[in-house]
Amino acid sequence: MFLIDRLTSKMKLPTADTAMPGRADALPTATEHFVNGRNLHEPYPDGMEQVVFGMGCFWGVERLFWEQQGVYVTAVGYSAGMSPNPTYNEVCTGLTGHNEVVRVVYDPGKISFEKLLALFWESHDPTQGMRQGNDTGTQYRSGIYTTTPDQKAAAESSRDAYAAALSAQGLGAITTEIMDAPEFYFAEEYHQQYLAKNPGGYCNLGGVGIACPAVPQKA
Repeated sequence: MFLIDRLTSKMKLPTADTAMPGRADALPTATEHFVNGRNLHEPYPDGMEQVVFGMGCFWGVERLFWEQQGVYVTAVGYSAGMSPNPTYNEVCTGLTGHNEVVRVVYDPGKISFEKLLALFWESHDPTQGMRQGNDTGTQYRSGIYTTTPDQKAAAESSRDAYAAALSAQGLGAITTEIMDAPEFYFAEEYHQQYLAKNPGGYCNLGGVGIACPAVPQKA
């Protein structure tokens, strides 16, 4: 019975009363990107923009984005939860409310936000709620955490267009949460650029095989 209760609780976000307290101090982590050597932390160069994506296990998601031309730097972390500065083990309990996410810092003159959104939608299944494939729990939910009003509007428009494309093929409703980016907490050093350090490591990334329709950009 205890195991069943724990599995059930991991599929629901905690309340303020049940969430872990977290901690005041940030976790130690890397300072530089393992692949390109750039600073993981702000400030970033002038002209860069950033967005945060949740698409399941953050190892494969981060690699997807650092490989894109125009992406300046990426980092994995925890966001959209309640407990400040959580550890990975705490996030895995489901009692912090955090999602495993990737911060993507990009040059909009070299890669468009619409291109990033297409990669997001096409590289995971956004209809699964609190899971992604065999990975189950609130930390694996689909999410777009935006940093500007234009990003948020574009994300919502692309969601609606992709939802129509999925529905036409008989797939379920999109469960992706879209919100202004909450606090981003860097994950531990060993998680940063994990698949560059461990090329044979676990990657559960995979979409549903349906292309994201192009959404007209506002003039």
